[in-house]
Amino acid sequence: MKKIEMISENVAYSAATIGALSQLGEHVYNHPAGFGVPGKVFIGEVLHCTGTEVSFQMMPPKMDTPFYHTHKENEELYVVIKGKGEFQVDDNTFPVAEGSLVRVAQQGKRTWRNTGDESMIMMVIQSKAGSLSQLGIVDGVKLDGVVKW
Repeated sequence: MKKIEMISENVAYSAATIGALSQLGEHVYNHPAGFGVPGKVFIGEVLHCTGTEVSFQMMPPKMDTPFYHTHKENEELYVVIKGKGEFQVDDNTFPVAEGSLVRVAQQGKRTWRNTGDESMIMMVIQSKAGSLSQLGIVDGVKLDGVVKW
């Protein structure tokens, strides 16, 4: 089983690697319900995240998620990095492929499947619904000084 490796960290940041996306299938997430999910890795705890959870998932060709799920507080943003498939939210099913972005509110019943002949890789970002008060660069602050590499 592949592990996340820390690159560097201090009080202001954490940097880690999950390895090459082609090796994502070597990760196994141990679900609290007592089963392993091959190709799934969560990074929020390792990186000490305080406002988001991020996971990566590789789904082999012609596989699906055999259940629906919702969330109590978090909305999710799914980013399809590679492959193609179908996504279902409530009674709506639609195609997704590399570059597709799907936001699902916490109450949306969701599931997905890989309809392609190659692995489908997704990044999933969770954050507390309604917690974002500023979008885009509005929250950014430019600092004085010269960048020193």
